[in-house]
Amino acid sequence: MKKSKILIVDDVPKNIQVIANLLGGERYDISYATNGHQALEQIEGSGFDLVLLDIMMPGMDGYEVCRRIKKQQLENETPVIFITAKTDEKSLVEAFEAGGQDYITKPFNAPELLARVKTHLKLKEFENSQQVVIDNALAELNILNREIIETQKEVIFTMGSIGETRSKETGLHVKRVAEYSRLLACMSGLSGVEADMIAMASPMHDIGKVGIPDAILNKKGCLTEDEFEIMKTHAMIGYDMLKHSERPLMRTAAIIALEHHEKWDGSGYPEATSGNDIHIYGRITALADVFDALGSDRCYKKSWEDEKIFELLRAQSGSHFDPELVTVFFNNLDQFFSVRSKYKDDL
Repeated sequence: MKKSKILIVDDVPKNIQVIANLLGGERYDISYATNGHQALEQIEGSGFDLVLLDIMMPGMDGYEVCRRIKKQQLENETPVIFITAKTDEKSLVEAFEAGGQDYITKPFNAPELLARVKTHLKLKEFENSQQVVIDNALAELNILNREIIETQKEVIFTMGSIGETRSKETGLHVKRVAEYSRLLACMSGLSGVEADMIAMASPMHDIGKVGIPDAILNKKGCLTEDEFEIMKTHAMIGYDMLKHSERPLMRTAAIIALEHHEKWDGSGYPEATSGNDIHIYGRITALADVFDALGSDRCYKKSWEDEKIFELLRAQSGSHFDPELVTVFFNNLDQFFSVRSKYKDDL
Protein backbone atom coordinates (compact mmCIF):
# COMPACT_ATOMS: atom_id res chain seq x y z
CA MET A 1 0.00 0.00 0.00
CA LYS A 2 1.05 3.58 -0.62
CA LYS A 3 2.49 5.22 2.52
CA SER A 4 0.81 8.36 3.85
CA LYS A 5 3.05 11.43 3.63
CA ILE A 6 3.44 13.38 6.87
CA LEU A 7 5.31 16.67 7.37
CA ILE A 8 6.60 17.46 10.88
CA VAL A 9 7.32 21.16 11.49
CA ASP A 10 9.22 22.15 14.65
CA ASP A 11 12.18 24.43 15.31
CA VAL A 12 13.65 21.87 17.78
CA PRO A 13 15.19 18.91 15.87
CA LYS A 14 14.93 16.68 18.96
CA ASN A 15 11.13 17.10 18.97
CA ILE A 16 11.00 16.14 15.30
CA GLN A 17 13.06 13.01 16.00
CA VAL A 18 10.80 11.96 18.89
CA ILE A 19 7.64 12.27 16.79
CA ALA A 20 9.25 10.53 13.82
CA ASN A 21 10.33 7.62 16.01
CA LEU A 22 6.82 7.28 17.42
CA LEU A 23 5.21 7.28 14.00
CA GLY A 24 7.67 4.74 12.64
CA GLY A 25 9.34 5.14 9.28
CA GLU A 26 7.90 1.93 7.85
CA ARG A 27 4.28 3.00 8.23
CA TYR A 28 4.58 6.60 7.04
CA ASP A 29 6.70 8.64 4.66
CA ILE A 30 8.10 11.28 7.03
CA SER A 31 9.46 14.71 6.02
CA TYR A 32 10.42 17.60 8.29
CA ALA A 33 11.01 21.34 8.39
CA THR A 34 12.56 23.46 11.15
CA ASN A 35 10.84 26.74 10.28
CA GLY A 36 7.73 28.07 8.57
CA HIS A 37 9.36 29.02 5.27
CA GLN A 38 10.83 25.53 4.79
CA ALA A 39 7.44 24.03 5.57
CA LEU A 40 5.61 26.16 3.00
CA GLU A 41 8.19 25.41 0.30
CA GLN A 42 7.79 21.66 0.86
CA ILE A 43 4.00 21.78 0.97
CA GLU A 44 3.87 23.73 -2.27
CA GLY A 45 5.87 21.07 -4.08
CA SER A 46 4.54 17.87 -2.48
CA GLY A 47 1.14 16.41 -1.71
CA PHE A 48 1.25 15.77 2.03
CA ASP A 49 -1.57 13.86 3.70
CA LEU A 50 -1.01 15.45 7.13
CA VAL A 51 1.01 18.22 8.78
CA LEU A 52 2.08 18.10 12.44
CA LEU A 53 2.81 21.74 13.27
CA ASP A 54 4.45 23.43 16.26
CA ILE A 55 3.10 26.88 17.17
CA MET A 56 6.00 28.62 18.90
CA MET A 57 8.69 29.01 16.24
CA PRO A 58 10.99 31.99 15.53
CA GLY A 59 10.19 34.20 12.56
CA MET A 60 6.89 32.76 11.37
CA ASP A 61 4.79 31.07 14.04
CA GLY A 62 2.60 28.04 13.47
CA TYR A 63 -0.61 30.06 13.22
CA GLU A 64 0.72 32.01 10.25
CA VAL A 65 2.10 28.85 8.63
CA CYS A 66 -1.31 27.22 8.91
CA ARG A 67 -3.10 30.27 7.48
CA ARG A 68 -0.76 30.30 4.49
CA ILE A 69 -1.21 26.56 3.93
CA LYS A 70 -4.99 27.03 3.80
CA LYS A 71 -4.61 30.00 1.47
CA GLN A 72 -2.47 27.92 -0.90
CA GLN A 73 -4.87 25.00 -0.85
CA LEU A 74 -8.31 26.23 -1.78
CA GLU A 75 -9.29 22.67 -2.64
CA ASN A 76 -8.25 19.27 -1.27
CA GLU A 77 -6.79 20.79 1.91
CA THR A 78 -4.04 19.06 3.88
CA PRO A 79 -5.19 18.56 7.50
CA VAL A 80 -3.07 20.28 10.17
CA ILE A 81 -2.64 19.06 13.76
CA PHE A 82 -1.04 21.61 16.10
CA ILE A 83 1.44 20.18 18.63
CA THR A 84 2.45 22.75 21.26
CA ALA A 85 3.10 23.46 24.92
CA LYS A 86 0.54 26.31 24.86
CA THR A 87 -2.54 25.12 26.72
CA ASP A 88 -4.61 28.27 27.31
CA GLU A 89 -8.06 28.68 25.76
CA LYS A 90 -7.03 31.69 23.64
CA SER A 91 -4.27 29.67 21.94
CA LEU A 92 -6.69 26.81 21.28
CA VAL A 93 -9.25 29.13 19.67
CA GLU A 94 -6.60 30.82 17.53
CA ALA A 95 -5.35 27.43 16.34
CA PHE A 96 -8.76 26.44 15.04
CA GLU A 97 -9.42 29.89 13.56
CA ALA A 98 -6.12 29.59 11.66
CA GLY A 99 -7.47 26.43 10.01
CA GLY A 100 -6.14 23.62 12.19
CA GLN A 101 -8.14 20.40 12.36
CA ASP A 102 -6.82 19.25 15.74
CA TYR A 103 -4.65 20.32 18.70
CA ILE A 104 -2.36 18.19 20.93
CA THR A 105 -0.48 19.68 23.88
CA LYS A 106 3.08 18.92 24.96
CA PRO A 107 4.20 16.79 26.61
CA PHE A 108 1.87 14.63 24.50
CA ASN A 109 0.61 11.18 25.17
CA ALA A 110 2.10 8.85 22.57
CA PRO A 111 -0.99 6.60 22.09
CA GLU A 112 -3.16 9.71 21.77
CA LEU A 113 -0.85 11.17 19.13
CA LEU A 114 -0.83 7.94 17.13
CA ALA A 115 -4.61 7.58 17.38
CA ARG A 116 -5.26 11.14 16.20
CA VAL A 117 -2.79 10.83 13.32
CA LYS A 118 -4.45 7.60 12.23
CA THR A 119 -7.93 9.15 12.49
CA HIS A 120 -7.07 12.22 10.41
CA LEU A 121 -5.30 10.15 7.77
CA LYS A 122 -8.39 7.98 7.44
CA LEU A 123 -10.56 11.08 7.11
CA LYS A 124 -8.18 12.45 4.48
CA GLU A 125 -8.24 9.15 2.58
CA PHE A 126 -12.04 9.16 2.64
CA GLU A 127 -12.14 12.78 1.49
CA ASN A 128 -9.80 11.98 -1.39
CA SER A 129 -11.90 8.99 -2.43
CA GLN A 130 -15.05 11.12 -2.34
CA GLN A 131 -13.33 13.79 -4.42
CA VAL A 132 -12.53 11.16 -7.04
CA VAL A 133 -16.19 10.15 -7.09
CA ILE A 134 -17.24 13.80 -7.40
CA ASP A 135 -14.70 14.50 -10.16
CA ASN A 136 -15.85 11.44 -12.11
CA ALA A 137 -19.49 12.45 -11.70
CA LEU A 138 -18.74 15.99 -12.85
CA ALA A 139 -16.85 14.66 -15.87
CA GLU A 140 -19.83 12.48 -16.81
CA LEU A 141 -22.18 15.42 -16.27
CA ASN A 142 -20.06 17.62 -18.54
CA ILE A 143 -20.20 14.95 -21.24
CA LEU A 144 -23.99 14.73 -20.89
CA ASN A 145 -24.30 18.53 -21.02
CA ARG A 146 -22.23 18.65 -24.20
CA GLU A 147 -24.41 15.93 -25.71
CA ILE A 148 -27.56 17.83 -24.76
CA ILE A 149 -26.20 21.03 -26.31
CA GLU A 150 -25.20 19.22 -29.49
CA THR A 151 -28.63 17.59 -29.66
CA GLN A 152 -30.31 20.98 -29.21
CA LYS A 153 -28.17 22.41 -31.99
CA GLU A 154 -29.07 19.56 -34.32
CA VAL A 155 -32.79 19.86 -33.54
CA ILE A 156 -32.77 23.62 -34.07
CA PHE A 157 -30.78 23.39 -37.28
CA THR A 158 -33.08 20.64 -38.58
CA MET A 159 -36.23 22.59 -37.71
CA GLY A 160 -34.78 25.70 -39.32
CA SER A 161 -33.93 23.71 -42.43
CA ILE A 162 -37.50 22.41 -42.60
CA GLY A 163 -38.78 25.96 -42.80
CA GLU A 164 -36.33 26.77 -45.56
CA THR A 165 -37.04 23.56 -47.46
CA ARG A 166 -40.74 24.38 -47.65
CA SER A 167 -39.82 27.61 -49.42
CA LYS A 168 -37.43 25.76 -51.75
CA GLU A 169 -34.36 27.24 -50.07
CA THR A 170 -31.19 25.39 -49.18
CA GLY A 171 -30.35 24.27 -45.67
CA LEU A 172 -26.97 25.93 -46.20
CA HIS A 173 -28.76 29.28 -46.04
CA VAL A 174 -29.45 28.76 -42.35
CA LYS A 175 -25.86 27.62 -41.80
CA ARG A 176 -24.47 30.71 -43.48
CA VAL A 177 -26.83 33.00 -41.58
CA ALA A 178 -25.73 31.31 -38.35
CA GLU A 179 -22.04 31.91 -39.07
CA TYR A 180 -22.62 35.47 -40.32
CA SER A 181 -24.55 36.16 -37.12
CA ARG A 182 -21.72 34.74 -35.01
CA LEU A 183 -19.23 37.03 -36.75
CA LEU A 184 -21.40 40.12 -36.33
CA ALA A 185 -22.00 39.32 -32.66
CA CYS A 186 -18.29 38.88 -31.89
CA MET A 187 -17.29 41.96 -33.88
CA SER A 188 -19.96 44.03 -32.12
CA GLY A 189 -18.51 43.28 -28.69
CA LEU A 190 -20.90 40.60 -27.50
CA SER A 191 -19.42 37.81 -25.42
CA GLY A 192 -18.39 34.51 -26.93
CA VAL A 193 -21.26 32.84 -25.06
CA GLU A 194 -23.82 35.20 -26.62
CA ALA A 195 -22.24 34.87 -30.06
CA ASP A 196 -22.51 31.10 -29.85
CA MET A 197 -26.09 31.38 -28.62
CA ILE A 198 -27.08 33.59 -31.57
CA ALA A 199 -25.36 31.25 -34.01
CA MET A 200 -27.19 28.25 -32.55
CA ALA A 201 -30.57 30.01 -32.46
CA SER A 202 -30.53 31.90 -35.77
CA PRO A 203 -31.40 28.84 -37.92
CA MET A 204 -34.89 29.15 -36.40
CA HIS A 205 -35.42 32.68 -37.74
CA ASP A 206 -37.90 31.56 -40.41
CA ILE A 207 -39.43 28.56 -38.61
CA GLY A 208 -42.79 30.36 -38.76
CA LYS A 209 -42.88 29.71 -42.52
CA VAL A 210 -44.25 26.26 -41.70
CA GLY A 211 -47.56 28.08 -41.14
CA ILE A 212 -47.58 29.86 -44.51
CA PRO A 213 -49.49 28.23 -47.42
CA ASP A 214 -47.29 26.77 -50.18
CA ALA A 215 -49.07 28.83 -52.82
CA ILE A 216 -47.79 32.01 -51.16
CA LEU A 217 -44.48 30.67 -49.90
CA ASN A 218 -43.37 29.38 -53.30
CA LYS A 219 -45.10 31.87 -55.57
CA LYS A 220 -42.98 33.02 -58.50
CA GLY A 221 -43.10 36.74 -58.86
CA CYS A 222 -44.35 39.44 -56.55
CA LEU A 223 -46.89 38.80 -53.84
CA THR A 224 -50.12 40.73 -53.76
CA GLU A 225 -50.74 43.06 -50.84
CA ASP A 226 -52.99 40.48 -49.17
CA GLU A 227 -50.49 37.68 -49.79
CA PHE A 228 -47.68 39.74 -48.31
CA GLU A 229 -49.75 40.38 -45.18
CA ILE A 230 -50.10 36.62 -44.80
CA MET A 231 -46.37 36.13 -45.42
CA LYS A 232 -45.53 38.65 -42.70
CA THR A 233 -47.33 36.53 -40.12
CA HIS A 234 -44.47 34.00 -40.18
CA ALA A 235 -42.52 36.17 -37.70
CA MET A 236 -45.26 36.01 -35.07
CA ILE A 237 -46.00 32.35 -35.85
CA GLY A 238 -42.37 31.49 -35.21
CA TYR A 239 -42.33 33.51 -32.00
CA ASP A 240 -45.50 31.81 -30.73
CA MET A 241 -43.93 28.42 -31.43
CA LEU A 242 -40.81 29.19 -29.41
CA LYS A 243 -41.79 31.66 -26.69
CA HIS A 244 -43.02 29.15 -24.10
CA SER A 245 -39.60 27.62 -23.37
CA GLU A 246 -37.52 28.97 -20.48
CA ARG A 247 -34.27 27.64 -21.92
CA PRO A 248 -31.87 30.43 -22.97
CA LEU A 249 -31.32 28.92 -26.40
CA MET A 250 -35.03 28.76 -27.21
CA ARG A 251 -35.66 32.23 -25.76
CA THR A 252 -32.94 33.57 -28.05
CA ALA A 253 -34.53 31.79 -31.01
CA ALA A 254 -37.92 33.27 -30.12
CA ILE A 255 -36.48 36.81 -30.10
CA ILE A 256 -34.80 36.27 -33.45
CA ALA A 257 -37.93 34.75 -35.04
CA LEU A 258 -39.99 37.74 -33.88
CA GLU A 259 -37.62 40.60 -34.68
CA HIS A 260 -35.50 39.67 -37.70
CA HIS A 261 -37.84 41.63 -40.03
CA GLU A 262 -37.96 44.74 -37.87
CA LYS A 263 -36.22 47.78 -39.37
CA TRP A 264 -34.07 50.44 -37.77
CA ASP A 265 -36.47 53.24 -38.86
CA GLY A 266 -39.55 51.43 -37.49
CA SER A 267 -41.02 50.44 -40.86
CA GLY A 268 -40.55 46.70 -40.35
CA TYR A 269 -42.85 44.03 -38.97
CA PRO A 270 -44.55 42.54 -36.98
CA GLU A 271 -44.44 45.28 -34.31
CA ALA A 272 -42.79 48.24 -36.08
CA THR A 273 -40.07 48.39 -33.43
CA SER A 274 -37.24 50.83 -34.18
CA GLY A 275 -33.60 51.60 -33.37
CA ASN A 276 -32.06 50.10 -30.29
CA ASP A 277 -35.49 48.96 -29.12
CA ILE A 278 -35.01 46.13 -31.61
CA HIS A 279 -33.09 43.44 -29.74
CA ILE A 280 -29.46 43.17 -30.86
CA TYR A 281 -30.15 39.52 -31.73
CA GLY A 282 -32.84 40.61 -34.18
CA ARG A 283 -30.70 43.39 -35.68
CA ILE A 284 -27.79 41.01 -36.23
CA THR A 285 -29.89 38.28 -37.82
CA ALA A 286 -31.68 40.81 -40.04
CA LEU A 287 -28.43 41.90 -41.67
CA ALA A 288 -27.06 38.35 -41.91
CA ASP A 289 -30.32 37.05 -43.42
CA VAL A 290 -30.66 39.80 -46.04
CA PHE A 291 -27.02 39.59 -47.09
CA ASP A 292 -27.34 35.87 -47.70
CA ALA A 293 -30.82 36.00 -49.23
CA LEU A 294 -29.82 38.61 -51.81
CA GLY A 295 -26.80 36.54 -52.81
CA SER A 296 -28.85 33.35 -53.24
CA ASP A 297 -31.22 32.11 -55.91
CA ARG A 298 -34.87 32.02 -54.81
CA CYS A 299 -38.05 30.90 -56.55
CA TYR A 300 -38.96 34.53 -57.13
CA LYS A 301 -35.52 35.94 -58.08
CA LYS A 302 -31.97 35.27 -59.17
CA SER A 303 -29.01 35.98 -56.90
CA TRP A 304 -27.65 39.52 -56.98
CA GLU A 305 -24.11 40.54 -57.83
CA ASP A 306 -22.02 41.52 -54.82
CA GLU A 307 -21.72 45.18 -55.79
CA LYS A 308 -25.49 45.49 -56.08
CA ILE A 309 -25.88 43.88 -52.63
CA PHE A 310 -23.31 46.24 -51.14
CA GLU A 311 -25.03 49.24 -52.72
CA LEU A 312 -28.34 48.25 -51.12
CA LEU A 313 -26.80 47.61 -47.69
CA ARG A 314 -25.12 51.01 -47.72
CA ALA A 315 -28.32 52.68 -48.87
CA GLN A 316 -30.36 50.94 -46.16
CA SER A 317 -27.90 51.67 -43.35
CA GLY A 318 -29.84 53.66 -40.77
CA SER A 319 -33.20 52.85 -42.34
CA HIS A 320 -33.46 49.05 -42.60
CA PHE A 321 -30.26 48.10 -40.79
CA ASP A 322 -28.42 49.14 -37.65
CA PRO A 323 -25.74 51.51 -39.07
CA GLU A 324 -23.08 50.29 -36.64
CA LEU A 325 -23.60 46.70 -37.77
CA VAL A 326 -23.34 47.76 -41.41
CA THR A 327 -20.01 49.43 -40.64
CA VAL A 328 -18.79 46.29 -38.86
CA PHE A 329 -19.85 44.21 -41.86
CA PHE A 330 -17.97 46.28 -44.43
CA ASN A 331 -14.88 46.50 -42.23
CA ASN A 332 -14.65 42.69 -42.15
CA LEU A 333 -15.86 41.61 -45.60
CA ASP A 334 -13.10 39.04 -46.04
CA GLN A 335 -14.38 36.99 -43.10
CA PHE A 336 -17.94 36.99 -44.42
CA PHE A 337 -16.71 35.92 -47.86
CA SER A 338 -14.78 33.11 -46.18
CA VAL A 339 -17.98 31.79 -44.59
CA ARG A 340 -19.88 32.05 -47.89
CA SER A 341 -17.15 30.14 -49.67
CA LYS A 342 -17.08 27.42 -46.99
CA TYR A 343 -20.85 26.83 -47.14
CA LYS A 344 -21.42 27.39 -50.83
CA ASP A 345 -24.58 25.95 -52.39
CA ASP A 346 -24.11 23.10 -54.86
CA LEU A 347 -24.79 24.28 -58.39
